[in-house]
Amino acid sequence: MAITYNNLYMDIRQIFHDAGLEGATLEARELVCYASGKTREQLARDGRLYVPQMVEEQVRQLVQRHLDGEPVAYLIGEWEFYGLPLDISESVLIPRADTEVLAQQAIAYLRTVEECRVLDLCAGSGCVGLAIASQVKHAHVVLGEVNEGALRICRQNVRRNGLTGQVMPFRMDALEKPPAQIGEFDCIVCNPPYIPTADIAGLDGSVRDYEPHLALDGGADGLDFYRSVSDKWRSAMHSGAYLFFEVGIGQADEVLRIMRSYGFGDIETVPDTAGIPRVVYGRLYDEI
Repeated sequence: MAITYNNLYMDIRQIFHDAGLEGATLEARELVCYASGKTREQLARDGRLYVPQMVEEQVRQLVQRHLDGEPVAYLIGEWEFYGLPLDISESVLIPRADTEVLAQQAIAYLRTVEECRVLDLCAGSGCVGLAIASQVKHAHVVLGEVNEGALRICRQNVRRNGLTGQVMPFRMDALEKPPAQIGEFDCIVCNPPYIPTADIAGLDGSVRDYEPHLALDGGADGLDFYRSVSDKWRSAMHSGAYLFFEVGIGQADEVLRIMRSYGFGDIETVPDTAGIPRVVYGRLYDEI
């Protein structure tokens, strides 16, 4: 029996609601848009039109894959962050709304600086660095990422958002010393892997089975990258430069202590929309 786009969307949304999925409305719309090749505006415009059988079958298949645990962003190959459309693959983490707090804090600071160089370390899809570049036109942004698959996604997203003159991706390992040729930055932002190794097996299946463990595993206590960046990457910052970290639940106090031990001061903690301490940032002072 034929079904309209509007009824198909509402049917899928109800299925997701019944399954207890938090993003039911957004995810239903994105899957119908993807299978039909329509934008959100076109889907709203064509809501009363009937869906071709092939399109409906594809939507139903995608719905089942999502119910089985596969994230929508990987199913459709893209996601939105800070208003930017981003290519997504299983080489990168799916950008989270919580991470927008990291971008917001860095953007607020960088708007007070004239000409500035910014490094987004452990860049993944490049979402934070690209958000900064889109909002701070005088910022020159480097996306630092160790994984070649993630670097490909970074390059695609730089082109997709028309930021090739402002943003450059480079291969960098946050656990190693910075390459000498990169110079100094006014600001480093970093959303590193921060899940303790032993906790990965207990993560929700949609994360554990699909998202890259390289981007999740922060070592035995989840803090390996905070130690390495706070120590080794000081040489890529001038005195007075800022370091912004996203942190996991319950990690803010320990990350603050790590930063302080490596010469950072004026350290602040910022909560996400749920009130959980999510960003820790501070300024690099002269030698410890």
